[in-house]
Amino acid sequence: MARYVFITGGVVSSLGKGLASAALGALLQARGYSVRLRKLDPYLNVDPGTMSPFEHGEVFVTDDGAETDLDLGHYERFTGVAARATDSVSSGRIYSNVLDKERRGDYLGKTIQVIPHVTNEIKDFLKIGADEVDFMLCEIGGTVGDIEGLPFFEAIRQFGQEQPRGQCIFMHLTLLPYIAASGELKTKPTQHSVKELRSIGIAPDVLVCRSDMPIPDKERAKLALFCNVRPESVIAAQDLKSIYEAPLAYHAEGLDQAVLDAFGIAPAPRPQLSKWYDVVDRIHHAEGDVKVAIVGKYTQLEDAYKSIAEALTHGGIANRVKVRAEWIDAELFEKDEDIAPILEGYNAILVPGGFGERGTEGKIRAAKFARERKVPYLGICLGMQMAVIEASRNMLGLEDAGSEEFDHEAGDSRYVHVIYHLKEWVEGNRTVKRAVTDDKGGTMRLGAYDAVLTEGSQAAEIYDTLDISERHRHRYEVDIAYRTKLEECGLKFSGLSPDGRLPEIVEIPDHPWYIGVQFHPELKSKPFEPHPLFADFVRAAVEQSRLV
Repeated sequence: MARYVFITGGVVSSLGKGLASAALGALLQARGYSVRLRKLDPYLNVDPGTMSPFEHGEVFVTDDGAETDLDLGHYERFTGVAARATDSVSSGRIYSNVLDKERRGDYLGKTIQVIPHVTNEIKDFLKIGADEVDFMLCEIGGTVGDIEGLPFFEAIRQFGQEQPRGQCIFMHLTLLPYIAASGELKTKPTQHSVKELRSIGIAPDVLVCRSDMPIPDKERAKLALFCNVRPESVIAAQDLKSIYEAPLAYHAEGLDQAVLDAFGIAPAPRPQLSKWYDVVDRIHHAEGDVKVAIVGKYTQLEDAYKSIAEALTHGGIANRVKVRAEWIDAELFEKDEDIAPILEGYNAILVPGGFGERGTEGKIRAAKFARERKVPYLGICLGMQMAVIEASRNMLGLEDAGSEEFDHEAGDSRYVHVIYHLKEWVEGNRTVKRAVTDDKGGTMRLGAYDAVLTEGSQAAEIYDTLDISERHRHRYEVDIAYRTKLEECGLKFSGLSPDGRLPEIVEIPDHPWYIGVQFHPELKSKPFEPHPLFADFVRAAVEQSRLV
């Protein structure tokens, strides 16, 4: 039976509960324990799949096809443990499950209430896979006192009471603001947050305090006294230059030891942190830098492309260089102005995924610039489709090449459909059908799918294998019917689905580095195991920087 650590937050949101959870998971792994991390989100959406990136940041996709909170990306990047659909749940999913059971008559005509029916559903979720790992780390989204989060707090309170003594602990993350006028760190917001938490029956065992500076002994003792925790369980969490310093910083503060002490585990195994020291050393002792332009449509919120930003950092770690990623709104390139002055200063160009027509013409122009100027180019998902449309227009001569997706938005048919909505495809032993009229959450190819690479292709050399599995999140596919003509013009289809129907990778052999992928390689990249595509893309950017 797993030991449970429940991570809650107070005072303000966005303090870094996800990173603290991920770092703790990494530290417990370093001591030889197996871990799994989970996220419980209070919002009423069933999942974040239909939420705007401006609302929620990126949607992280698991191997088994779940659309989840971006914090699961942090969990994977820090621990290497592949997330599953059962590692993320929202209030919307919980209530949906309860109402489905009520309609089926599972409750035998009883009045359905938050307690016990909703809280029981949450507790059932917490128990999934409890016999598989040593520690289950469960982060509760939002902050204590949020009305929508109350069922989750009540559920974990009940859960802690129902488990054997010493099986569950609570870690609370708060803010210690610094008041410049008085020159003091103020503990009162944390005291009030803990008071709110205790009022609903939860007493924290470990207190993690975000601050701009170290916590003086006087304030640490005050927090321990008024929040009823041991002084050594008051952990300072200061701002870091890189998030990948977090495991080492939290270890230096004693977070992992405080957690093990709270469980009464002694003596604790010594941690093996060599891989984290290596990662941090590569970040702080980079031997150069490269500039990468990310031409996208959600550039106002960096979290919309969080995994891409981190995967580029991992590529930099692999090559011991600093990657300076700069976000460029694709709509800027939809004007008639020359885009060369903007893009000439970059060593590589990346066009990420997205939905809808807005910004696509700008992405196509960026792909054309990279192709003609021999600048390394990585197109991800829609970025691959933009590369295929660009090649169709300017290499194959189909000036009206476009996508069926944009026809549906415009209500006309103005394109030769290089990209089309695949109405059906084979998944395992069943046929999956998709239609434009389907619910938005039910029309995508989601999760891990296999692909076969062409022997001798650049993609095969980068992966060093011909069989790969990558995660997808998209609705539209490149029409395989255009393969022969495009390959005659120089765009090679170097990766296909096992049945040969769905293009997965395209590349230009006589270009220094020009690759488009239908999947999302960034979702599987880790600092200690950079994704091969990002590692080689950054290598190509380094080579490009030497030519300038």
